[in-house]
Amino acid sequence: MTVTPASLTPHQVRQACREDSWTFPSTAGICDGYVQANLVILPSKYAQDFRNLCARNPVPCPLLGETKVGDPTIPARLARDCDIRTDAPLYRVYRGGKLVEEKKDIMSEWTDDSVGFLIGCSFSFEAALIGGGLVPRQIEIGRNVPMYATKVPLAPAGRFGGHMVVSMRPYPPDAIEQVRDLTRPFIATHGEPIAWGAEGAAALGINDPTGQNPDFGDPSEIREGEVPVYWGCGVTPQLSVMDSKLPEIICGHSPGHMLVLDIRDEDVCA
Repeated sequence: MTVTPASLTPHQVRQACREDSWTFPSTAGICDGYVQANLVILPSKYAQDFRNLCARNPVPCPLLGETKVGDPTIPARLARDCDIRTDAPLYRVYRGGKLVEEKKDIMSEWTDDSVGFLIGCSFSFEAALIGGGLVPRQIEIGRNVPMYATKVPLAPAGRFGGHMVVSMRPYPPDAIEQVRDLTRPFIATHGEPIAWGAEGAAALGINDPTGQNPDFGDPSEIREGEVPVYWGCGVTPQLSVMDSKLPEIICGHSPGHMLVLDIRDEDVCA
């Protein structure tokens, strides 16, 4: 049987990342039907503020779980034999709010005081879109999803505040209600879109009518007769942490390069 990205198991993906043999441009379309997670790793003294940030902003920051202090093992209810330091394809390292490095693992950055947080990812509802005949554009063209920083403020929590990040997938206007219906149940992975079309883009503070200039991810193709559709995005908490300019080392996944979990999409549906 031919192995395709969609047919890989979560364990196979994590093992490939751990062994530095991962070759795909992103985890979009990977492991059909399984939940993917955004990551934030920070010192334990900021953990409660971060939990509060997620609780106050559940659409862009849906918290799936966290590690114990100093223990890089992902909770078994989410994934077995899973190390948060090695099992995502690509990581980002920040200091003082600035990106200092992208790397394949964060073994040297993890400490006995680190806590890892897992936040829901919109890749987890893409199988439902595909099943409805609405293939996301980035999967169709083999790219990462485009993401945008917006002017929509977050409800702040302690050291953390900032603005929402959104992901974008283009669709015809007459498909938007179906798109909303298909993604609405996935409340733990951002749920239905928050805005669409030129009016929605303006409300978010986004000026990219062609989809060619995202802040994160890859350019897309908004074709004739389509409009941009925007969802809350799990890069939001990572950007919030950057905006806080914490002096310590903070780590996260590289946008579009998620940690694939063992739980199924339907496990996080309303």
